[in-house]
Amino acid sequence: MPVIAVVGIFVFALLIASVKVIKEFERGVVYTLGKFSSIREPGVQIVLPVIQDMLRVDIRIRTEDIPPQDVISKDNVSVKVNAVVYYRVVDPSYAINRVENFVTATSQLAQTTLREILGQHDLDGMLSHRDKLNHDIQEILDKKTDGWGIKVTEVAIKHIDLDPSMIRAMAKQAEAERERRAKIINAEGEFQAARQLDEAAAILAQRPETMQLRYLGTLGEFVNAKGSTTILPLPLDLLRSVADAVKKVA
Repeated sequence: MPVIAVVGIFVFALLIASVKVIKEFERGVVYTLGKFSSIREPGVQIVLPVIQDMLRVDIRIRTEDIPPQDVISKDNVSVKVNAVVYYRVVDPSYAINRVENFVTATSQLAQTTLREILGQHDLDGMLSHRDKLNHDIQEILDKKTDGWGIKVTEVAIKHIDLDPSMIRAMAKQAEAERERRAKIINAEGEFQAARQLDEAAAILAQRPETMQLRYLGTLGEFVNAKGSTTILPLPLDLLRSVADAVKKVA
């Protein structure tokens, strides 16, 4: 009777040790006598002690922060760039069996790829085409990690830090560009005003009576002004008419 009790206790303990509960966001990689045998889904699973062993793999999206990387741009500008990579395990057996530590491997590969891709662009391209750079880095990482059972879903460049001297130089360049545009706009305004004045002069020259009406309108503006003394010049046409009348009398 004691022997049966001991055997029963042993069998019960063995069953308890064999029961494994896998959570929804996990997958179990099972080895039988050291050889990969199966992937266990979420729920209650039986894993035989001693004969079998199981490793749990989290398949949720992971967030890997890439530390600041020293990058030399295509136009020889030194910058520090950091980013974040989002990825998840799509094949637990590959992630465990094909790479020693897929977390470290993915992080190191992301750092190398970030420096490689950004080094092919100039500073203006880095600052103005982040979306394209993020897409290019994500595509390359996804292809390289496909054999590891890893799916890179997104890459986002967070900061591009410039040297203070470079920031001052860019500020001077931006100020010079603003001054250049202001001068161009001012010159265009003066050109348009001069062209309109020239067209107005041509029209007035064709119709002398129009010039007289313009002259009278200008006199009206002076007369309506308060607190000022107005000196009215004689029009040249009036003087010419008086001269012609004197000649006829003479």
